[in-house]
Amino acid sequence: MNAATPAQGHPVWSLGGTVVRRIDEIVLPPQTGPWLLPEATSAVIDEAAWLRPDFADAGTLLLASHTFAVEAGGLRILVDTGIGNGKARANPAWNGLDTDYLQRLTDAGFPPDSVDLVITTHLHTDHVGWNTHLVDGDWKPTFRHARYLTGRTEWDYWATAEMDEARRQMFRDSVDPVRDSGQCDPLDVPDQGREVADGVRLVPAPGHTPGQVVVEVRGTDRTALITGDSIHHPVQLSHPHLTSRVDTDAQQAVRTRTHLLNTLADTDTLLLGAHFPQPTAGTVRSDGGRFRLSPEPGTEIPPTAA
Repeated sequence: MNAATPAQGHPVWSLGGTVVRRIDEIVLPPQTGPWLLPEATSAVIDEAAWLRPDFADAGTLLLASHTFAVEAGGLRILVDTGIGNGKARANPAWNGLDTDYLQRLTDAGFPPDSVDLVITTHLHTDHVGWNTHLVDGDWKPTFRHARYLTGRTEWDYWATAEMDEARRQMFRDSVDPVRDSGQCDPLDVPDQGREVADGVRLVPAPGHTPGQVVVEVRGTDRTALITGDSIHHPVQLSHPHLTSRVDTDAQQAVRTRTHLLNTLADTDTLLLGAHFPQPTAGTVRSDGGRFRLSPEPGTEIPPTAA
């Protein structure tokens, strides 16, 4: 299946000595928003006029699947790995994808064999897919020289959770092969966070899943925060109470999101949404008792410049 293809090029945000690049996979279909955030009705979207035109269109939320490639402390770090190619998935929009994601990653200066760390914010299907690719009919780690980092709370939760067949399939093709290769490192992530590279810290963000983390990236000039699925869409800045259909603990997710937004509000920390459509990034600003995203599109770098 060939999904909607994003525009060519990749935006770059420089934090001062540390660089973050967005690596596009697919534009998610229009029905994703109403399914994922069912309480985000047209009336709710209309209450936040700033969502148009970048984040909503005609009362429908716009979403995407992408990952972030980070250069920090001399390491090449990939945060989450998207949906992946050729995977059997219950969601028709994700089933049997055939995209040029790996070429995009290479064009951005991150060929797979150069990646040192893969950080998984949480073990959901659309965040682990490119962990593996097919080699002679078997699923093998895509990033052969990388350590794959996952919070231990997340790892332990799924080790004993009851799963339907679709999730078991995801583990079989995208998680278990990394474990079996010896490349997976479940990490204890205390409340104050854990540094995993120079200027890169994992911080607990439970709710969407029990062991989800967000990723704080610090440069000499500013800091960025990669959301995982603690914030699925910018509408949740204006309405933090909106919960996802697939939250494990919806009320904990609201508490986590509210805490993050209160911490980020009116600072220069760059928020990078795991599913935010272009322009993807921005700062959180107070807005009449709510919050809004003030976009920062980054510098668009064409593939030939990578």
